[in-house]
Amino acid sequence: MQLLSSPPPFTIEQLRTLASPLAEYRTMPFAVEALDSRLSGGGLRAGALHDAAALTCSLVDDAAATLFFAGIAAREARAAGAPVLWVSCRHDLYAPGLEQAGLASADVIHAQPRDDAALLAVVEDAVRDGTPAAVVAEASRVSMVATRRLQLAAAEADIPVLLLRRHRGRERDPLGDPSAAWTRWRIASAPSERLGVAGVGRHRWLVELARQRGGEGFTLTVEGCDETGRLAVPALSADRAAETAGPVRRSAA
Repeated sequence: MQLLSSPPPFTIEQLRTLASPLAEYRTMPFAVEALDSRLSGGGLRAGALHDAAALTCSLVDDAAATLFFAGIAAREARAAGAPVLWVSCRHDLYAPGLEQAGLASADVIHAQPRDDAALLAVVEDAVRDGTPAAVVAEASRVSMVATRRLQLAAAEADIPVLLLRRHRGRERDPLGDPSAAWTRWRIASAPSERLGVAGVGRHRWLVELARQRGGEGFTLTVEGCDETGRLAVPALSADRAAETAGPVRRSAA
């Protein structure tokens, strides 16, 4: 694939694409009623940019955010019969962990550009090429203009772009920067269920939708991705009214 040298200007038709109703587009349901019922259109918009970040700088929260996107990508790869492009400037992609979330190494193409600027060019070029079923990109600095370009490219190709925003400091919220993303998520690790015998229970995450177009934010405790990339809601959480919908703890631009 050839990197784009200079970005073309937005056309009127492209700008209309950003504002078009979700109902006109394909969606990717989680197949979890507690999630899909709170998402505009009954699931994630497929041809769109989606942001996620770990709630804190901790390794367990970082892993939870990574696997949250890995599960989405795995389900889309299985449905489309195409590979996932994972783009990162870092050297810490852990294939066995992704496989536990349903994303087998045989289904992943890994690209490692030199910096965030090159990373964004690789992502946009891959989406416009149309080869991957989904693109997961890990970046620290992404401008509002860059997110608009990714949203437009994703909409035109009907390919999800999952942007994992890395922490740049303990006190800096990665979602504090403005974004054209369709949804913005914060993910954290949560205590697993206690087992009656010695062992490790299925991991749990606190999933916070900080912003979505055409809908409200919410928080929900879920069981992490299984080997097919699917989430679940713990039995107690499904029956408990304490799970919130509406304003979240922090605002996201």
